[in-house]
Amino acid sequence: MSIKTRITPEEALAYHLDPTPGKYEIVATTPMATQRDLSLAYSPGVAVPVQAIADRPETAYDYTVKGNMVAVISNGTAILGMGNLGALASKPVMEGKAVLFKRFADVNAIDIELDTEDAEEIIKAVSLMGPTFGGINLEDIKAPECFIIEQRLKEIMDIPVFHDDQHGTAVICAAGLINALEITGKKIEDVKIVLNGAGAAGIACLELLKSMGARHDNCIMCDTKGVIYQGRTEGMNQWKSAHAARTEARTLDDAMKGADVFLGVSAKGAVTADMVASMADNPVIFAMANPDPEITPEEAHAVRADAIVATGRSDYPNQVNNVLGFPYLFRGALDIHARAINDEMKIACARALAELAREDVPDEVAMAYGRKLSFGRDYIIPTPFDPRLIYVIPPAVAKAGMDTGVARRPIIDMAGYAQSLRARMDPTASILQGIHARAKRAQARMIFAEGDDPRVLRAAVAWQRAGLGQALVVGREADVKEKLEAAGLGDASRELQVVNAANTRHLDAYRDFLYRRLQRQGLDREDVHKLASRDRHVFSALMLAHGHGDGMVTGATRKSAHVLELINHVFDAQASDGAVGITAVLHKGKIVLIGDTLVHEWPDEHDLANIAERGAQVARGLGLEPRVAFLSFSTFGYPVSERATKMHIAPQVLDARGVDFEYDGEMTVDVALNPQQMAHYPFCRLTGPANVLVVPARHSASISVKLMQEMAGATVIGPILTGVEKPIQICSTNSTVNDILNMATIAACRLGQLG
Repeated sequence: MSIKTRITPEEALAYHLDPTPGKYEIVATTPMATQRDLSLAYSPGVAVPVQAIADRPETAYDYTVKGNMVAVISNGTAILGMGNLGALASKPVMEGKAVLFKRFADVNAIDIELDTEDAEEIIKAVSLMGPTFGGINLEDIKAPECFIIEQRLKEIMDIPVFHDDQHGTAVICAAGLINALEITGKKIEDVKIVLNGAGAAGIACLELLKSMGARHDNCIMCDTKGVIYQGRTEGMNQWKSAHAARTEARTLDDAMKGADVFLGVSAKGAVTADMVASMADNPVIFAMANPDPEITPEEAHAVRADAIVATGRSDYPNQVNNVLGFPYLFRGALDIHARAINDEMKIACARALAELAREDVPDEVAMAYGRKLSFGRDYIIPTPFDPRLIYVIPPAVAKAGMDTGVARRPIIDMAGYAQSLRARMDPTASILQGIHARAKRAQARMIFAEGDDPRVLRAAVAWQRAGLGQALVVGREADVKEKLEAAGLGDASRELQVVNAANTRHLDAYRDFLYRRLQRQGLDREDVHKLASRDRHVFSALMLAHGHGDGMVTGATRKSAHVLELINHVFDAQASDGAVGITAVLHKGKIVLIGDTLVHEWPDEHDLANIAERGAQVARGLGLEPRVAFLSFSTFGYPVSERATKMHIAPQVLDARGVDFEYDGEMTVDVALNPQQMAHYPFCRLTGPANVLVVPARHSASISVKLMQEMAGATVIGPILTGVEKPIQICSTNSTVNDILNMATIAACRLGQLG
């Protein structure tokens, strides 16, 4: 069943406003601190590469960012599904496209909005920018101008020009169709294909499929006036005329009879159940209209269980998503300094995507989506967050470009190139996306314990509206409503379930349970009553203990040590119970887990071994293969100090336990994280930089995390409470709404939970 995500206007505007307006910034990649740095960056040092480029223009790819820079260009005449709203209004979309380039393929991109609807002016403006960029991505320009602009720019520019609205959709559509036909045992040259929607994307889809072997008269294109047939004059242009077929069909309903494949880039509801029923055996239906498809998978499967269905939506299987194509097409093209992106490169991209979907899916991808993915009717296209895309697709594109003569600088070592692509990717976004995807599948009833805090309430609303599950807010109804109204979310008060001691029917059971736990710890029934009915942390923990929620997030309003003490009234969450706090620190494409940041004040060697095991468990839960380093100021016994002794002994404790992950120590942090430093100790048992760091004490763990956060701007998630019976996560008091939401998703994923 599809779980729809609801994004409110307030959330969308806040996302684009905070922490700074827009979606990206420019960061220097060379030192800019001293006078010498400035002299090298500008005058007089810059004169040297200027002369080098003047003498040999191809060296611009060596001495400037040209070789990894794409212009995202629009005039705003066809913004998403919103139409012609102008160049300025298109800027948020183009900024978004720019960050997708960076996120998925490490391609730098800058958005450029041109305030004109004159195709000739756009052609002139873009062509004059050629020296600046390694490629041009055209976006959201209406037809037929988009065809004219792209074709002319291809003719006059010597860098790739690619209109993603056309070719991006076509490439992913082709990849899915290759596999759908493989499953159904049909051949592209034999199948009858019906396309509804004769705009830029639809025409590009048919053109690419025909270049792959589909026969002209087997491909029937339809628009709002019906079938585009030979002899039709109404509503025609040169691009439609090129695809006019010899057919007696005049309506979409006629065309669908006996069709093997339907491609939709049109509008919601354009395809009926009767049309699907009239198709050939094992019909392939790509209903790609956004945000709502021409027909939903549920509606199609209700009449044709044998149908293979794809849509443009992420909440259904087989998403036709352009982000699977354009970042990797440009990555491969840029890396060979290509003059163009041609059909052969697009077909290579489609075939590589199709082949990738047939391979065994890595565990981290399956973990992210909460289910095992395997090639079949519900998995014909790779998922956008498959980490293999970056090092599988660009090499295929690059090779096709080299084979067809558009490469200025061919790649000699393709294996080395693929390895370099692996190193480009920042795992942060994939990890966070994986956590959110698993949480969405879990559909947890999440208890938000601090319903009097506006940040917590906004996170609870986001939880509910993102389709992650049900938000249970502990607080007073009137107070919750008042704070939501103050935050501009007054309508959300009807969506959240507000729970408190006054409106629950379970208070007696909670008190009895708590009294049994605490009666020999100096608390009488009156004390227990006050705890259960007045303390929101205890009340929330009691809800969780009794199965009246699936996870709990708290800590935004009180210090974590105090919150943990209260939770221990209900759960066994002390160091002696095996509880451990692991904090994830994400910075510049790297992630390390640090423990213990919450529970153990001064762990001994056995505690340190426990922390290592919990850290390894969390690492695997995040899709990482754990490599544990026991940190100290000494490395493998030098300098000698009694304070380092326990860090030296802890690996021996793990030796005795026979654990199944890499570990070693004691060592300094640079040895743990820097391969060059680690190379000085060839006997070290770690096969690469550590990703789980076990530190000597809680104070050193806390200092390390907060220093990274404040000085380096690292993203911090945690501490993640592990080793407790139920999923409980404790935020820090300076948590943002997003931090609280991340901790709730970790609770929903049951990361680090016992059992």
